Amino acid sequence: MYRTKTADMIGEECVGERVTLAGWIENIRDHGGVSFIDLRDYYGVVQVVMRDTSLLKGLSREDCVSVTGEIEHRDEDTYNPKIPAGTVELNCTSVEVLGKVKEPLPFEIITSKETREDVRLKYRFLDLRNRKVKDAVIFRAEVIRFLRSEMENMGFLEVQTPILCASSPEGARDYIVPSRRWKGKFYALPQAPQQYKQLLMISGIDKYFQIAPCFRDEDARADRSPGEFYQLDFEMAFATQEDVFAVGEKVLYDVFKKFAPEKEVTPLPFPVISYERAMLEFGTDKPDLRNPLRIIDLSEFFSRCTFKPFIGRTVRAIVIHGKMSKGFHEKMLDFAQSIGMPGLGYLEVGEDLSFKGPIDKFIPENMKGELISTADLAADDTIFFIADSASKAPVLAGKIRTELGERLNLIEQNAFRFVFVNDFPMYEEDENGKPAFTHNPFSMPQGGLEALNGRNPYDILAYQYDIVCNGVELSSGAVRNHDLDIMKRAFEIAGYDEDELKEKFGALYTAFKFGAPPHAGMAPGIDRLIMLLRGEENIREVIAFPMSASGQDLMCGAPSEVTEKQLREVHIKVR
Repeated sequence: MYRTKTADMIGEECVGERVTLAGWIENIRDHGGVSFIDLRDYYGVVQVVMRDTSLLKGLSREDCVSVTGEIEHRDEDTYNPKIPAGTVELNCTSVEVLGKVKEPLPFEIITSKETREDVRLKYRFLDLRNRKVKDAVIFRAEVIRFLRSEMENMGFLEVQTPILCASSPEGARDYIVPSRRWKGKFYALPQAPQQYKQLLMISGIDKYFQIAPCFRDEDARADRSPGEFYQLDFEMAFATQEDVFAVGEKVLYDVFKKFAPEKEVTPLPFPVISYERAMLEFGTDKPDLRNPLRIIDLSEFFSRCTFKPFIGRTVRAIVIHGKMSKGFHEKMLDFAQSIGMPGLGYLEVGEDLSFKGPIDKFIPENMKGELISTADLAADDTIFFIADSASKAPVLAGKIRTELGERLNLIEQNAFRFVFVNDFPMYEEDENGKPAFTHNPFSMPQGGLEALNGRNPYDILAYQYDIVCNGVELSSGAVRNHDLDIMKRAFEIAGYDEDELKEKFGALYTAFKFGAPPHAGMAPGIDRLIMLLRGEENIREVIAFPMSASGQDLMCGAPSEVTEKQLREVHIKVR
Protein backbone atom coordinates (compact mmCIF):
# COMPACT_ATOMS: atom_id res chain seq x y z
CA MET A 1 0.00 0.00 0.00
CA TYR A 2 2.76 2.44 0.96
CA ARG A 3 5.75 1.09 -0.98
CA THR A 4 6.70 -1.60 -3.46
CA LYS A 5 10.46 -1.27 -3.00
CA THR A 6 12.97 0.16 -0.55
CA ALA A 7 15.94 2.38 -1.38
CA ASP A 8 18.47 -0.47 -1.35
CA MET A 9 16.47 -2.26 -4.07
CA ILE A 10 16.74 0.64 -6.53
CA GLY A 11 19.45 0.44 -9.20
CA GLU A 12 19.99 0.44 -12.95
CA GLU A 13 18.20 -2.90 -13.24
CA CYS A 14 15.01 -1.06 -12.22
CA VAL A 15 15.09 1.45 -15.11
CA GLY A 16 11.68 1.54 -16.78
CA GLU A 17 9.94 0.01 -13.77
CA ARG A 18 7.08 1.79 -12.00
CA VAL A 19 7.64 1.73 -8.23
CA THR A 20 6.37 3.29 -5.03
CA LEU A 21 8.84 4.38 -2.36
CA ALA A 22 8.15 5.66 1.16
CA GLY A 23 10.34 7.59 3.55
CA TRP A 24 11.34 11.06 4.70
CA ILE A 25 12.26 14.10 2.64
CA GLU A 26 15.91 14.73 3.43
CA ASN A 27 16.44 17.64 1.06
CA ILE A 28 14.47 19.77 -1.43
CA ARG A 29 15.94 21.53 -4.47
CA ASP A 30 13.52 23.68 -6.46
CA HIS A 31 15.01 24.64 -9.86
CA GLY A 32 11.93 26.44 -11.13
CA GLY A 33 10.68 24.24 -13.96
CA VAL A 34 11.83 21.05 -12.25
CA SER A 35 12.26 20.09 -8.59
CA PHE A 36 14.18 17.39 -6.78
CA ILE A 37 13.85 15.75 -3.40
CA ASP A 38 16.17 13.28 -1.69
CA LEU A 39 13.99 10.56 -0.22
CA ARG A 40 15.51 8.71 2.72
CA ASP A 41 14.31 5.46 4.23
CA TYR A 42 15.95 2.98 6.60
CA TYR A 43 17.87 1.42 3.73
CA GLY A 44 19.28 4.43 1.87
CA VAL A 45 18.53 7.51 -0.24
CA VAL A 46 16.96 7.86 -3.70
CA GLN A 47 16.68 11.05 -5.74
CA VAL A 48 13.13 11.89 -6.82
CA VAL A 49 12.55 14.30 -9.71
CA MET A 50 9.27 16.24 -9.95
CA ARG A 51 8.78 17.70 -13.42
CA ASP A 52 5.24 18.61 -12.42
CA THR A 53 6.24 21.23 -9.84
CA SER A 54 2.76 21.29 -8.34
CA LEU A 55 3.66 17.97 -6.69
CA LEU A 56 6.10 19.86 -4.48
CA LYS A 57 3.43 22.19 -3.10
CA GLY A 58 3.12 22.01 0.68
CA LEU A 59 6.05 19.63 1.11
CA SER A 60 8.83 20.34 3.63
CA ARG A 61 11.93 18.59 4.85
CA GLU A 62 11.35 15.53 7.08
CA ASP A 63 7.75 15.11 5.91
CA CYS A 64 7.01 11.39 5.72
CA VAL A 65 5.76 10.68 2.20
CA SER A 66 4.98 7.95 -0.32
CA VAL A 67 5.97 8.67 -3.94
CA THR A 68 5.17 6.77 -7.13
CA GLY A 69 6.77 6.96 -10.54
CA GLU A 70 9.12 5.36 -13.06
CA ILE A 71 12.82 4.71 -12.46
CA GLU A 72 14.95 6.53 -15.05
CA HIS A 73 18.66 7.03 -15.74
CA ARG A 74 20.08 10.31 -14.47
CA ASP A 75 22.05 12.55 -16.79
CA GLU A 76 25.64 11.34 -16.57
CA ASP A 77 26.92 14.67 -15.30
CA THR A 78 24.52 14.43 -12.30
CA TYR A 79 25.62 10.98 -11.11
CA ASN A 80 26.06 10.78 -7.32
CA PRO A 81 28.75 8.19 -6.45
CA LYS A 82 28.09 8.66 -2.72
CA ILE A 83 24.88 6.60 -2.83
CA PRO A 84 24.21 3.16 -4.39
CA ALA A 85 21.28 4.51 -6.43
CA GLY A 86 23.38 7.42 -7.66
CA THR A 87 22.94 6.72 -11.40
CA VAL A 88 19.13 6.61 -11.38
CA GLU A 89 16.19 8.62 -10.11
CA LEU A 90 12.45 8.24 -9.67
CA ASN A 91 10.33 10.39 -12.01
CA CYS A 92 7.49 11.18 -9.60
CA THR A 93 3.91 11.25 -10.89
CA SER A 94 2.13 11.20 -7.51
CA VAL A 95 2.95 11.92 -3.90
CA GLU A 96 1.03 11.20 -0.70
CA VAL A 97 1.90 12.84 2.62
CA LEU A 98 1.83 10.18 5.33
CA GLY A 99 3.11 12.28 8.20
CA LYS A 100 3.40 16.07 8.14
CA VAL A 101 6.06 18.14 9.94
CA LYS A 102 4.01 20.70 11.89
CA GLU A 103 6.65 22.82 13.60
CA PRO A 104 10.25 23.88 12.92
CA LEU A 105 12.88 21.17 13.22
CA PRO A 106 15.01 21.55 16.39
CA PHE A 107 18.17 20.79 14.37
CA GLU A 108 19.35 19.74 10.93
CA ILE A 109 19.17 15.95 10.71
CA ILE A 110 22.29 15.61 8.59
CA THR A 111 24.40 17.50 11.18
CA SER A 112 22.61 16.36 14.34
CA LYS A 113 25.84 14.98 15.90
CA GLU A 114 27.10 18.56 16.07
CA THR A 115 24.05 19.66 18.10
CA ARG A 116 24.09 20.10 21.89
CA GLU A 117 23.65 16.70 23.54
CA ASP A 118 20.64 17.67 25.66
CA VAL A 119 18.77 18.77 22.50
CA ARG A 120 19.75 15.59 20.67
CA LEU A 121 18.51 13.42 23.54
CA LYS A 122 15.23 15.32 23.86
CA TYR A 123 14.54 14.70 20.17
CA ARG A 124 16.34 11.37 19.96
CA PHE A 125 13.76 10.03 17.47
CA LEU A 126 14.95 12.74 15.06
CA ASP A 127 18.62 12.26 15.94
CA LEU A 128 18.27 8.58 15.00
CA ARG A 129 17.28 9.61 11.46
CA ASN A 130 20.90 10.71 11.00
CA ARG A 131 22.56 7.86 9.14
CA LYS A 132 25.67 7.88 11.34
CA VAL A 133 23.61 7.71 14.52
CA LYS A 134 21.36 4.99 13.14
CA ASP A 135 24.37 3.02 11.90
CA ALA A 136 25.59 2.71 15.50
CA VAL A 137 22.27 1.10 16.49
CA ILE A 138 22.41 -1.27 13.49
CA PHE A 139 26.05 -2.07 14.26
CA ARG A 140 25.11 -2.87 17.86
CA ALA A 141 22.43 -5.33 16.70
CA GLU A 142 24.92 -7.06 14.39
CA VAL A 143 27.49 -7.40 17.18
CA ILE A 144 24.93 -8.86 19.61
CA ARG A 145 23.73 -11.31 16.95
CA PHE A 146 27.33 -12.42 16.42
CA LEU A 147 27.96 -12.78 20.16
CA ARG A 148 24.88 -14.97 20.48
CA SER A 149 26.00 -17.22 17.66
CA GLU A 150 29.49 -17.54 19.17
CA MET A 151 28.12 -18.61 22.54
CA GLU A 152 25.63 -21.04 21.04
CA ASN A 153 28.34 -22.58 18.86
CA MET A 154 30.36 -23.24 22.02
CA GLY A 155 27.43 -25.04 23.64
CA PHE A 156 26.14 -22.29 25.93
CA LEU A 157 22.42 -22.15 26.73
CA GLU A 158 20.69 -18.75 26.77
CA VAL A 159 18.60 -18.29 29.91
CA GLN A 160 16.76 -15.12 30.98
CA THR A 161 17.05 -14.38 34.69
CA PRO A 162 14.63 -12.20 36.72
CA ILE A 163 14.55 -8.42 36.53
CA LEU A 164 12.65 -8.07 39.81
CA CYS A 165 14.83 -9.60 42.50
CA ALA A 166 16.00 -9.16 46.07
CA SER A 167 18.29 -6.31 47.07
CA SER A 168 21.84 -7.38 47.87
CA PRO A 169 25.12 -5.57 48.59
CA GLU A 170 27.13 -6.04 45.38
CA GLY A 171 29.17 -2.86 45.31
CA ALA A 172 26.78 -0.26 43.87
CA ARG A 173 23.46 1.26 44.84
CA ASP A 174 20.36 -0.72 43.97
CA TYR A 175 17.34 0.62 42.17
CA ILE A 176 14.49 -0.41 44.46
CA VAL A 177 10.89 -1.13 43.46
CA PRO A 178 8.13 -0.94 46.09
CA SER A 179 5.71 -3.85 46.35
CA ARG A 180 1.97 -3.16 46.18
CA ARG A 181 1.04 -6.54 47.63
CA TRP A 182 3.71 -6.77 50.33
CA LYS A 183 3.45 -3.59 52.37
CA GLY A 184 6.79 -2.05 53.32
CA LYS A 185 8.81 -4.48 51.21
CA PHE A 186 10.79 -3.86 48.04
CA TYR A 187 12.16 -5.59 45.00
CA ALA A 188 15.44 -4.47 43.45
CA LEU A 189 16.56 -4.34 39.85
CA PRO A 190 19.58 -6.64 39.37
CA GLN A 191 23.03 -5.09 39.45
CA ALA A 192 24.02 -8.30 37.63
CA PRO A 193 22.53 -11.79 37.37
CA GLN A 194 25.17 -12.94 39.86
CA GLN A 195 23.21 -15.17 42.22
CA TYR A 196 20.88 -16.52 39.53
CA LYS A 197 23.68 -17.68 37.27
CA GLN A 198 25.37 -19.41 40.20
CA LEU A 199 22.07 -21.08 41.04
CA LEU A 200 21.80 -22.23 37.41
CA MET A 201 25.15 -23.98 37.80
CA ILE A 202 23.94 -25.67 40.98
CA SER A 203 20.74 -26.68 39.17
CA GLY A 204 22.77 -28.62 36.59
CA ILE A 205 22.87 -26.16 33.67
CA ASP A 206 26.39 -26.74 32.37
CA LYS A 207 27.08 -23.55 30.38
CA TYR A 208 24.79 -20.50 30.58
CA PHE A 209 24.79 -17.11 28.89
CA GLN A 210 22.52 -14.16 28.28
CA ILE A 211 22.63 -10.61 26.94
CA ALA A 212 21.91 -9.35 30.43
CA PRO A 213 20.49 -5.95 31.41
CA CYS A 214 22.07 -4.65 34.60
CA PHE A 215 20.94 -1.75 36.76
CA ARG A 216 23.13 0.31 39.06
CA ASP A 217 22.35 3.70 40.57
CA GLU A 218 25.72 5.18 39.61
CA ASP A 219 26.78 8.51 38.13
CA ALA A 220 27.65 8.65 34.45
CA ARG A 221 31.13 8.74 32.94
CA ALA A 222 32.24 8.85 29.34
CA ASP A 223 32.53 5.04 29.38
CA ARG A 224 29.64 4.32 31.77
CA SER A 225 25.97 4.89 31.15
CA PRO A 226 23.99 5.94 34.22
CA GLY A 227 21.29 3.58 35.39
CA GLU A 228 21.53 0.60 33.08
CA PHE A 229 23.89 -1.28 30.82
CA TYR A 230 24.14 -4.64 29.05
CA GLN A 231 26.71 -7.37 29.35
CA LEU A 232 27.46 -10.73 27.77
CA ASP A 233 27.01 -12.70 30.97
CA PHE A 234 28.24 -16.29 31.00
CA GLU A 235 28.99 -18.99 33.56
CA MET A 236 30.46 -22.50 33.32
CA ALA A 237 30.18 -25.48 35.67
CA PHE A 238 33.25 -27.59 36.50
CA ALA A 239 35.43 -24.77 35.16
CA THR A 240 38.73 -23.21 36.17
CA GLN A 241 40.00 -19.68 35.65
CA GLU A 242 41.83 -20.86 32.55
CA ASP A 243 38.65 -22.38 31.09
CA VAL A 244 36.92 -19.01 31.39
CA PHE A 245 39.92 -17.23 29.88
CA ALA A 246 39.77 -19.54 26.84
CA VAL A 247 36.09 -18.74 26.20
CA GLY A 248 36.35 -15.01 26.94
CA GLU A 249 39.39 -14.39 24.77
CA LYS A 250 37.99 -16.40 21.84
CA VAL A 251 34.72 -14.46 21.83
CA LEU A 252 36.42 -11.08 22.13
CA TYR A 253 39.13 -11.89 19.59
CA ASP A 254 36.53 -13.12 17.07
CA VAL A 255 34.23 -10.12 17.50
CA PHE A 256 37.04 -7.57 17.21
CA LYS A 257 38.55 -9.29 14.18
CA LYS A 258 35.16 -9.42 12.46
CA PHE A 259 33.95 -5.91 13.20
CA ALA A 260 37.29 -4.05 13.10
CA PRO A 261 39.20 -5.98 10.40
CA GLU A 262 41.43 -3.01 9.58
CA LYS A 263 42.95 -2.97 13.07
CA GLU A 264 45.42 -5.24 14.80
CA VAL A 265 44.10 -7.39 17.64
CA THR A 266 46.23 -9.05 20.32
CA PRO A 267 46.84 -12.61 19.12
CA LEU A 268 45.62 -15.53 21.22
CA PRO A 269 46.27 -16.33 23.97
CA PHE A 270 45.92 -12.90 25.61
CA PRO A 271 48.70 -12.02 28.07
CA VAL A 272 47.93 -12.45 31.78
CA ILE A 273 49.44 -10.20 34.46
CA SER A 274 48.75 -10.02 38.17
CA TYR A 275 47.10 -7.06 39.89
CA GLU A 276 50.35 -6.48 41.79
CA ARG A 277 52.39 -6.36 38.59
CA ALA A 278 49.81 -4.13 36.87
CA MET A 279 49.99 -1.58 39.67
CA LEU A 280 53.81 -1.65 39.59
CA GLU A 281 54.45 -1.50 35.83
CA PHE A 282 51.40 0.51 34.72
CA GLY A 283 50.14 2.28 37.86
CA THR A 284 46.59 1.03 37.22
CA ASP A 285 44.61 -2.19 37.14
CA LYS A 286 43.40 -1.13 33.67
CA PRO A 287 46.70 -1.07 31.75
CA ASP A 288 46.85 0.24 28.20
CA LEU A 289 49.37 -2.01 26.47
CA ARG A 290 49.51 0.27 23.43
CA ASN A 291 51.75 2.52 25.52
CA PRO A 292 55.27 1.01 25.52
CA LEU A 293 56.38 2.84 28.68
CA ARG A 294 56.81 0.80 31.86
CA ILE A 295 57.18 1.92 35.46
CA ILE A 296 59.98 0.62 37.68
CA ASP A 297 60.32 0.64 41.47
CA LEU A 298 63.31 2.53 42.90
CA SER A 299 62.13 2.77 46.52
CA GLU A 300 64.93 0.61 47.91
CA PHE A 301 67.56 2.41 45.81
CA PHE A 302 66.59 5.87 47.07
CA SER A 303 66.40 4.64 50.67
CA ARG A 304 70.22 4.54 50.39
CA CYS A 305 70.55 8.03 48.88
CA THR A 306 70.56 11.43 50.57
CA PHE A 307 67.53 12.98 48.83
CA LYS A 308 65.25 13.48 51.84
CA PRO A 309 61.92 13.85 49.93
CA PHE A 310 62.41 10.28 48.61
CA ILE A 311 63.59 8.60 51.83
CA GLY A 312 60.86 6.47 53.38
CA ARG A 313 58.61 7.00 50.35
CA THR A 314 57.50 4.74 47.54
CA VAL A 315 59.50 5.84 44.50
CA ARG A 316 58.50 4.97 40.96
CA ALA A 317 60.39 5.89 37.78
CA ILE A 318 59.74 6.01 34.03
CA VAL A 319 62.50 5.98 31.42
CA ILE A 320 62.15 7.89 28.12
CA HIS A 321 64.59 7.15 25.33
CA GLY A 322 65.43 10.67 24.21
CA LYS A 323 66.27 14.15 25.48
CA MET A 324 63.38 16.38 26.50
CA SER A 325 63.34 20.14 25.99
CA LYS A 326 63.09 22.60 28.85
CA GLY A 327 59.57 23.46 27.68
CA PHE A 328 58.58 19.79 27.80
CA HIS A 329 59.81 19.48 31.39
CA GLU A 330 57.83 22.58 32.34
CA LYS A 331 54.64 21.20 30.79
CA MET A 332 55.09 17.87 32.56
CA LEU A 333 55.67 19.71 35.84
CA ASP A 334 52.43 21.62 35.33
CA PHE A 335 50.59 18.35 34.68
CA ALA A 336 52.15 16.69 37.74
CA GLN A 337 51.03 19.57 39.94
CA SER A 338 47.53 19.42 38.44
CA ILE A 339 47.16 15.82 39.69
CA GLY A 340 48.35 16.66 43.20
CA MET A 341 52.10 16.11 42.98
CA PRO A 342 54.41 18.71 44.56
CA GLY A 343 56.87 18.32 41.68
CA LEU A 344 58.32 15.92 39.13
CA GLY A 345 61.96 14.98 39.52
CA TYR A 346 64.07 13.89 36.55
CA LEU A 347 67.58 13.11 35.38
CA GLU A 348 69.05 13.34 31.89
CA VAL A 349 71.75 10.88 30.82
CA GLY A 350 74.72 12.31 28.95
CA GLU A 351 76.70 10.64 26.17
CA ASP A 352 79.27 9.57 28.76
CA LEU A 353 76.46 8.20 30.98
CA SER A 354 76.84 11.09 33.42
CA PHE A 355 73.68 12.56 34.98
CA LYS A 356 72.28 16.05 34.70
CA GLY A 357 69.30 17.23 36.72
CA PRO A 358 68.13 18.46 40.13
CA ILE A 359 68.49 15.05 41.83
CA ASP A 360 72.00 14.23 40.56
CA LYS A 361 73.88 15.64 43.56
CA PHE A 362 71.90 13.48 45.98
CA ILE A 363 72.97 10.21 44.35
CA PRO A 364 76.40 8.99 45.60
CA GLU A 365 78.94 8.49 42.82
CA ASN A 366 79.38 4.82 43.68
CA MET A 367 75.61 4.25 43.18
CA LYS A 368 75.18 5.87 39.78
CA GLY A 369 76.27 2.77 37.94
CA GLU A 370 73.69 0.80 39.90
CA LEU A 371 70.94 3.20 38.77
CA ILE A 372 72.08 2.89 35.14
CA SER A 373 71.92 -0.90 35.43
CA THR A 374 68.65 -1.08 37.38
CA ALA A 375 66.78 1.35 35.10
CA ASP A 376 68.55 0.09 31.94
CA LEU A 377 69.62 3.64 31.07
CA ALA A 378 71.48 4.59 27.90
CA ALA A 379 72.99 7.78 26.52
CA ASP A 380 70.46 10.58 25.92
CA ASP A 381 67.75 8.90 28.05
CA THR A 382 65.57 10.86 30.46
CA ILE A 383 64.23 9.29 33.66
CA PHE A 384 61.29 10.77 35.60
CA PHE A 385 60.68 10.10 39.31
CA ILE A 386 57.39 9.93 41.22
CA ALA A 387 57.47 9.67 45.02
CA ASP A 388 54.57 9.46 47.46
CA SER A 389 52.87 7.09 49.87
CA ALA A 390 52.62 3.38 49.04
CA SER A 391 48.98 3.82 47.95
CA LYS A 392 49.35 7.07 46.00
CA ALA A 393 52.71 6.67 44.22
CA PRO A 394 51.60 3.85 41.87
CA VAL A 395 48.47 5.76 40.79
CA LEU A 396 50.36 9.01 40.22
CA ALA A 397 53.04 7.15 38.26
CA GLY A 398 50.30 5.61 36.11
CA LYS A 399 48.95 9.06 35.26
CA ILE A 400 52.43 10.36 34.42
CA ARG A 401 53.01 7.29 32.21
CA THR A 402 49.78 7.95 30.31
CA GLU A 403 50.55 11.65 29.90
CA LEU A 404 54.08 10.93 28.65
CA GLY A 405 52.76 8.35 26.19
CA GLU A 406 50.23 10.80 24.78
CA ARG A 407 52.53 13.84 24.68
CA LEU A 408 55.29 11.88 22.95
CA ASN A 409 52.88 10.16 20.52
CA LEU A 410 53.98 6.74 21.75
CA ILE A 411 50.47 5.20 21.83
CA GLU A 412 50.12 2.48 19.19
CA GLN A 413 47.45 3.42 16.66
CA ASN A 414 44.92 1.16 14.92
CA ALA A 415 45.28 -1.63 17.44
CA PHE A 416 43.24 -3.34 20.15
CA ARG A 417 45.56 -4.61 22.88
CA PHE A 418 43.98 -7.04 25.34
CA VAL A 419 45.27 -8.24 28.69
CA PHE A 420 43.89 -10.30 31.57
CA VAL A 421 44.54 -8.87 35.02
CA ASN A 422 44.13 -11.46 37.80
CA ASP A 423 45.03 -12.23 41.43
CA PHE A 424 43.15 -9.27 42.90
CA PRO A 425 43.21 -8.85 46.71
CA MET A 426 40.18 -10.47 48.35
CA TYR A 427 39.81 -7.68 50.92
CA GLU A 428 40.63 -4.01 51.31
CA GLU A 429 40.39 -1.66 54.26
CA ASP A 430 37.11 0.29 54.48
CA GLU A 431 36.63 3.81 55.89
CA ASN A 432 36.39 2.33 59.40
CA GLY A 433 39.67 0.45 59.06
CA LYS A 434 37.98 -2.95 58.76
CA PRO A 435 38.16 -5.56 56.00
CA ALA A 436 35.67 -5.21 53.15
CA PHE A 437 35.38 -7.11 49.88
CA THR A 438 37.58 -5.53 47.23
CA HIS A 439 35.46 -6.76 44.33
CA ASN A 440 32.91 -9.53 44.03
CA PRO A 441 32.01 -11.07 47.42
CA PHE A 442 31.20 -14.38 45.71
CA SER A 443 34.78 -15.00 44.52
CA MET A 444 36.75 -18.02 45.70
CA PRO A 445 39.68 -17.02 47.94
CA GLN A 446 43.00 -18.50 46.89
CA GLY A 447 43.92 -21.04 49.54
CA GLY A 448 40.28 -21.61 50.47
CA LEU A 449 39.22 -21.99 54.10
CA GLU A 450 42.78 -22.52 55.30
CA ALA A 451 43.79 -19.08 53.99
CA LEU A 452 40.72 -17.42 55.50
CA ASN A 453 41.46 -18.93 58.91
CA GLY A 454 45.21 -18.55 58.99
CA ARG A 455 46.28 -15.50 57.01
CA ASN A 456 46.00 -11.73 57.30
CA PRO A 457 42.84 -10.88 55.29
CA TYR A 458 44.73 -8.20 53.32
CA ASP A 459 47.24 -10.81 52.12
CA ILE A 460 44.59 -13.13 50.68
CA LEU A 461 44.14 -13.09 46.92
CA ALA A 462 40.93 -14.00 45.10
CA TYR A 463 40.39 -15.92 41.89
CA GLN A 464 39.16 -12.64 40.45
CA TYR A 465 40.08 -11.33 37.01
CA ASP A 466 39.37 -8.56 34.51
CA ILE A 467 39.81 -8.24 30.76
CA VAL A 468 41.19 -4.84 29.77
CA CYS A 469 41.39 -3.46 26.21
CA ASN A 470 43.31 -0.26 25.44
CA GLY A 471 43.02 0.83 29.06
CA VAL A 472 39.27 0.17 29.25
CA GLU A 473 37.90 -2.50 31.57
CA LEU A 474 35.74 -4.65 29.31
CA SER A 475 34.91 -7.46 31.68
CA SER A 476 35.24 -8.74 35.19
CA GLY A 477 34.77 -12.27 36.42
CA ALA A 478 35.79 -14.83 38.97
CA VAL A 479 35.99 -18.42 40.00
CA ARG A 480 33.02 -18.51 42.35
CA ASN A 481 32.99 -19.77 45.87
CA HIS A 482 30.77 -22.88 45.97
CA ASP A 483 31.47 -24.06 49.52
CA LEU A 484 29.18 -23.03 52.40
CA ASP A 485 31.92 -23.06 55.07
CA ILE A 486 34.15 -20.84 52.93
CA MET A 487 31.22 -18.55 52.23
CA LYS A 488 30.41 -18.17 55.93
CA ARG A 489 34.02 -17.44 56.88
CA ALA A 490 34.61 -15.05 53.95
CA PHE A 491 31.57 -12.98 54.87
CA GLU A 492 32.38 -13.18 58.59
CA ILE A 493 35.72 -11.48 57.89
CA ALA A 494 33.83 -8.73 56.02
CA GLY A 495 31.54 -8.17 59.03
CA TYR A 496 28.50 -10.31 58.16
CA ASP A 497 27.22 -12.80 60.72
CA GLU A 498 25.49 -16.01 59.66
CA ASP A 499 22.00 -14.60 60.19
CA GLU A 500 22.75 -11.71 57.84
CA LEU A 501 24.16 -14.17 55.33
CA LYS A 502 20.96 -16.22 55.43
CA GLU A 503 18.83 -13.10 55.09
CA LYS A 504 20.70 -11.41 52.23
CA PHE A 505 21.88 -14.47 50.29
CA GLY A 506 19.42 -17.09 51.44
CA ALA A 507 19.13 -18.88 48.09
CA LEU A 508 22.88 -19.42 47.71
CA TYR A 509 23.26 -20.25 51.39
CA THR A 510 20.68 -23.01 51.02
CA ALA A 511 21.81 -24.19 47.58
CA PHE A 512 25.40 -24.68 48.77
CA LYS A 513 24.08 -27.43 51.07
CA PHE A 514 23.00 -29.56 48.11
CA GLY A 515 26.09 -30.48 46.13
CA ALA A 516 27.23 -27.28 44.42
CA PRO A 517 29.76 -27.84 41.59
CA PRO A 518 32.84 -25.67 41.07
CA HIS A 519 31.93 -22.91 38.64
CA ALA A 520 33.34 -19.72 37.13
CA GLY A 521 32.42 -17.03 34.64
CA MET A 522 32.69 -13.47 33.49
CA ALA A 523 30.65 -10.74 31.79
CA PRO A 524 32.10 -8.49 29.05
CA GLY A 525 30.27 -5.16 28.86
CA ILE A 526 28.49 -4.81 25.53
CA ASP A 527 28.15 -1.01 25.58
CA ARG A 528 31.89 -0.49 26.15
CA LEU A 529 32.77 -3.19 23.64
CA ILE A 530 30.74 -1.45 20.93
CA MET A 531 32.09 1.97 21.94
CA LEU A 532 35.64 0.67 21.34
CA LEU A 533 34.74 -0.99 18.03
CA ARG A 534 33.05 2.21 16.79
CA GLY A 535 35.88 4.45 17.99
CA GLU A 536 33.46 6.58 20.00
CA GLU A 537 34.59 8.66 22.97
CA ASN A 538 31.14 8.70 24.59
CA ILE A 539 29.17 5.57 25.45
CA ARG A 540 25.85 7.33 24.79
CA GLU A 541 26.66 7.29 21.06
CA VAL A 542 26.17 3.50 20.93
CA ILE A 543 22.87 3.29 22.84
CA ALA A 544 19.54 3.81 21.08
CA PHE A 545 17.87 5.78 23.88
CA PRO A 546 20.54 6.77 26.41
CA MET A 547 20.07 8.67 29.62
CA SER A 548 21.74 12.05 29.88
CA ALA A 549 24.91 12.45 31.94
CA SER A 550 22.69 13.52 34.85
CA GLY A 551 20.65 10.30 34.65
CA GLN A 552 17.56 11.73 32.97
CA ASP A 553 15.50 10.53 30.04
CA LEU A 554 15.04 13.96 28.45
CA MET A 555 12.78 12.56 25.74
CA CYS A 556 10.21 10.79 27.93
CA GLY A 557 10.73 12.82 31.09
CA ALA A 558 12.09 10.22 33.52
CA PRO A 559 12.46 10.31 36.43
CA SER A 560 9.06 11.89 36.94
CA GLU A 561 6.61 12.52 39.73
CA VAL A 562 3.78 10.06 40.29
CA THR A 563 0.30 10.59 41.67
CA GLU A 564 -0.68 10.34 45.30
CA LYS A 565 -2.90 7.39 44.33
CA GLN A 566 0.11 5.52 42.89
CA LEU A 567 2.13 6.20 46.03
CA ARG A 568 -0.68 4.98 48.30
CA GLU A 569 -1.02 1.76 46.30
CA VAL A 570 2.60 0.87 47.07
CA HIS A 571 2.46 2.20 50.66
CA ILE A 572 4.93 5.02 50.05
CA LYS A 573 4.94 8.53 51.45
CA VAL A 574 7.43 11.07 50.08
CA ARG A 575 9.27 12.92 52.83
